[in-house]
Amino acid sequence: MAPENDTKPTAEIKLGTSADTESPKESDAPKTSFSVPVLEDGVHYIFGTGRRKKAVARVRIRPGTGKVLVNKREFSTFFVHEKDRTSALSPLKTTGMTTSLDVWVNVRGGGSTGQADAVKLGLARAIAKAIPDAEHTLRDANLMTRDARIKERKKYGQRGARRRFQFSKR
Repeated sequence: MAPENDTKPTAEIKLGTSADTESPKESDAPKTSFSVPVLEDGVHYIFGTGRRKKAVARVRIRPGTGKVLVNKREFSTFFVHEKDRTSALSPLKTTGMTTSLDVWVNVRGGGSTGQADAVKLGLARAIAKAIPDAEHTLRDANLMTRDARIKERKKYGQRGARRRFQFSKR
């Protein structure tokens, strides 16, 4: 005699309602708004470090109202060029967190463009650490990649990195 199957039939559990289900086209698109991170007890900030050329930016974020300070100065007074402001805040705009995170940045070295790109990388790293779901969106927008281009060193026997001394035939 064969043993009988003692398992009971299980009911299928549907997660979500019909309003929560997404069409396949919408689920393939990157998510652009994320929930505000909740900090653990004893943790006040989430840190990220960004570098570009000679500039190094140390970025701290926490849930807040969207205040951004760079070297204890207002963001718009520190970055006077619009391209630098747009570049530095692009991780916040990509994730839709412009009004839900407070940002403090200490940046040193380099010029204005290098500093803005260093802030961009540091902010993207801090957001990815705070919201792990956002890392894929930031990576797709090419915000998590460090730009490794730096100034080429001067070579001996030449005027610069590639420029030679002027040649005189006679």
